Amino acid sequence: MASSAEGRAAGGQASGAVEGPPGNSRDRRLLSLSPGGEAEEEAGPLPAQYPSHLGALSGRETVELYCDGVLKGCKAEDSNEAISKYLLEKLKMKEKWLGVWKTNPDLFFVHSEEIPIPYVGVLVEVICKLPQNPSANFKVSVSVAEPFSSNIANIPRQLVGEVLKEMDHCVPLLEVYPIEGQDKVVFEIAKALETVRFFYDFLWRDWDDDENSETYAALIEERIKIWCDIQNGIIPAPIAHRFRRNLEKYKSMHLELIHYQSNIKEEPTAEEAVECWKKYYELIMLCGLLKIWEDLRLRAHGPLTPRILRRRKGSRDDGKTVTYVVAKTTAVEMVKELSTDTHHAVEENLNLALDNCYSGDSVLIFPGEYKAGNLSMLTEDIVIKGVGRPEEIMVVSNPSHENFVVSRAQNIKLMNITLIQQGTVDGIIVVDSGHTVLENCILKCEGTGVCVLAGASLTVTNCEITGAQGAGVELYPGSTATLEGNKIHHCSNFRTSDGSRSSFGGINIKVLPAPKLRMKNNHIYSNNGHVVTIVKPSEQLCAKVEGIVECAAGGDGEDSVSKLMQELSFEINKNVLEETTKDIGIVN
Repeated sequence: MASSAEGRAAGGQASGAVEGPPGNSRDRRLLSLSPGGEAEEEAGPLPAQYPSHLGALSGRETVELYCDGVLKGCKAEDSNEAISKYLLEKLKMKEKWLGVWKTNPDLFFVHSEEIPIPYVGVLVEVICKLPQNPSANFKVSVSVAEPFSSNIANIPRQLVGEVLKEMDHCVPLLEVYPIEGQDKVVFEIAKALETVRFFYDFLWRDWDDDENSETYAALIEERIKIWCDIQNGIIPAPIAHRFRRNLEKYKSMHLELIHYQSNIKEEPTAEEAVECWKKYYELIMLCGLLKIWEDLRLRAHGPLTPRILRRRKGSRDDGKTVTYVVAKTTAVEMVKELSTDTHHAVEENLNLALDNCYSGDSVLIFPGEYKAGNLSMLTEDIVIKGVGRPEEIMVVSNPSHENFVVSRAQNIKLMNITLIQQGTVDGIIVVDSGHTVLENCILKCEGTGVCVLAGASLTVTNCEITGAQGAGVELYPGSTATLEGNKIHHCSNFRTSDGSRSSFGGINIKVLPAPKLRMKNNHIYSNNGHVVTIVKPSEQLCAKVEGIVECAAGGDGEDSVSKLMQELSFEINKNVLEETTKDIGIVN
């Protein structure tokens, strides 16, 4: 069986993490990538490589490939050996074939930051002599094939030859991609290589080593389901992107820790020991985050990440309140309307204004575009108000933050602003506790809409909520919401044929205990699903007959669901709805 380090290195190499050759020979590798740059010999274009066969498989077929095929009946600690055995059986079928060697640009270029390139690809002839020890993380012998071809049009052939010579003409097998137009045997080798790469890139985790055969198969199946949900668009793109980015970061940090430890020749110094512990701690924290996401299956209709708590400051000791004026440019007119006894401060940075607030303060935002990471830690009872039309006061989320707006204040009000969600994975607004009021605001969602957690309350008046991948408003057990005069449209746009998921529409309610919802004069339209969806607390048999959802008795939640449906039927009649969405849906 291949060692854990070897197996993980294989995964890293598959994604292009290749060490450069020793010594200072790379200093001579200077190649201009700018238009018109001269080169010793221009390369022709690369021939076509086999398309992904995994993309054509269904989720069930992918599960069968791994759980019932390659990894059948093996423990996690035996997975490297099972993968090696599967790959070696395919490679025995043919010794020589043509492929594209894709590797790290750092092997060829001293500086490639100005024009970033994902990889350097070169057409090579592969001689695959199988090792006597099948557990080895083996490499294959390659030579530059004719005609000379590369994805870098002006890369010198001499440079490619020098790099291969320094590597003894041996490259990691998983960096080679067979090209089309050879024979069926090479096609089978190409599929096997892709199957192995996908395992190390997406399915394998080093923390799985203690899993037995039954639990390991279940883990692999769940991860395949996550991958299928990403491919099908069920998981919103921002969440999928962040998950993949953190997974790649984890693999990179893991290899970095292994390399750092291997370079310590003797007893580690105090500094080396501290650095090892630091890297290990960062790795464990990232591992924990990935486990949380996997356990919650990256679903888009709820909070996904642990929250950072912030201590509430309360009122100032002297009882005074301050109005902070936030503007891109300042002028006397901005403060002349304020009362003469009002203490005010002018800030260009919305983050600083929010950080300085005590309960009772106000923040006035003048037209412009702002970013405010501190909106994710609102604890004080303040008023945040835009001065002008809401379309002119735009607050955009910071993609480096997990959350956009999170409120834990007892009473907080946001008025007359536009919130634009970009890259954050949670709801555009999460009411964690207390009472949040939204008036005359525009919420342009990218992930989930407004989430009201257990025990929290929300009042939304004359606002617009649009673009949420989940429901426009999510109500958790025991929460309260009042919606009046709002527009909720183009939400729950999951690209899926799963009927239960497409039923999520304008508002999503989770019971028990049942949340309280009051709706008046809202316009709910163009959502992919019901006006209101109730997520049942237990399994029940439900059917929709002539627009009415009927449920068989079962579970302690039946009475609450029935009562909630009666209340909602009355509330919905007070709102303007599309004909296609005049209903209440119930899902498990």
